[in-house]
Amino acid sequence: MMKMYVSLFFSAFSLLLVGCPDGDGTGTITFGSTAPPFVYVANQGSNDVSAYTIDGANGALVSVAGSPFAAGTTPNATALSPNGQFLFVANGGGGNVSAFTTTTVTGVLTAVAGSPFGAGTTPNAVTVSPNGLFLFVANGGGNVSAYTITAGTGVLTPVAGSPFGAGTTAKSLAVSPNGEFLFVANQGSNDVSAYTIATGTGVLTAVAGSPFGAGTTPNAVTVLPSGKYLYVANGGGNVSVYTIATGTGVLTPLAGGLGNPFAAGTTPNGITVEPNGEFLFVANGGGNVSAYNIAAGTGVLTPLLGGLGNPFPAGTTPSGIATPGRP
Repeated sequence: MMKMYVSLFFSAFSLLLVGCPDGDGTGTITFGSTAPPFVYVANQGSNDVSAYTIDGANGALVSVAGSPFAAGTTPNATALSPNGQFLFVANGGGGNVSAFTTTTVTGVLTAVAGSPFGAGTTPNAVTVSPNGLFLFVANGGGNVSAYTITAGTGVLTPVAGSPFGAGTTAKSLAVSPNGEFLFVANQGSNDVSAYTIATGTGVLTAVAGSPFGAGTTPNAVTVLPSGKYLYVANGGGNVSVYTIATGTGVLTPLAGGLGNPFAAGTTPNGITVEPNGEFLFVANGGGNVSAYNIAAGTGVLTPLLGGLGNPFPAGTTPSGIATPGRP
C-alpha cells in the first residue's frame, strides 16, 4: 500500500512545516544537517503563531523558546520563503500580513520592521513565488495584494497597481512552479482567476479569458509540479482539472468525457499534489481524504481503490491539506 505523508490543516489553525534554510531554493521542504526543521502553527483564536522544533529521532514537537509569537487578528494562513528565512501570516480579521524573520538554529520568530503590512479585506491565503521575490495574498474582498520581499530584511513593499482585481471571495491561490503564473480560486463567483507575473516587478496581468469557470464554491487550488495541470477543489463535491497553456497560462478544462469534474467527498476544502506529481489528495469537510492517481500524459484522476482505505478517515471538518515539499 502507498504510504501517505499527509498533514491536515484544521479550521482552527493552519500549519507550516519547514526545514533549515540551506535548501535548494525551490520551495521544497529541506531537512538539513545544520539545524532541525520547525513547525509553525497560526492560531486563529489566540491571534498568535506557535513554533516547534521537530525531534529528528522520534518526530516529537518541542516548543521553541518564546513561543507563541504574537500575530495579527485571526491569523488563518501561513507561507514561508523558499530559503526558509521569512514567515508570512495572513491575518483574516485584521486585513494585514504579519512578517517574521526565522532564526536558523532555534526557530525563534522576530517581527520584521513595519510588520504587520496592510492587505485587503479578509486575507484568506498567502503564498511566496518560487524565486522568493514576491508575496501574494488572496483577499476575501475580491482582490489580490502583491508585494516585493526585500532581500535580507523581509520588508514588504506593495507592487505597482496592487491590489489586483479577482472574483468574489478570493479564497485560495497558487503560483506555477516556474513562477510565471498565479491562479486564484474565487469561492463566491465559482471561477478561477489567472494572471501572468511580470519578471522583476511582480505586476499581475489577467490571462486572456480569465476568470475561468469552475465548480460550485471552489475552495482550494494547486498546480502539478510539472506545471501542466491545475486542480481545483470545489465545495460542491468534486475536483475540476485544467490544462495550463505554456507561455500564456490560459486554462482549458479537461473534456467531460474523461470524467471532469472528478467526484470527491462532501465539501472538499483543501487540495495538494505530492512532489513527484503521481498522486493527488483532497481534504473533504465531511471528515475524510480522497486520494487519486494522476495520469502522467493527461492529468486525468483515478481514485485509489477503496480496498486501500480510500477515502481515508480524517478528523472533524478538515479544511486544508499539504504534503512534504508542497504548499
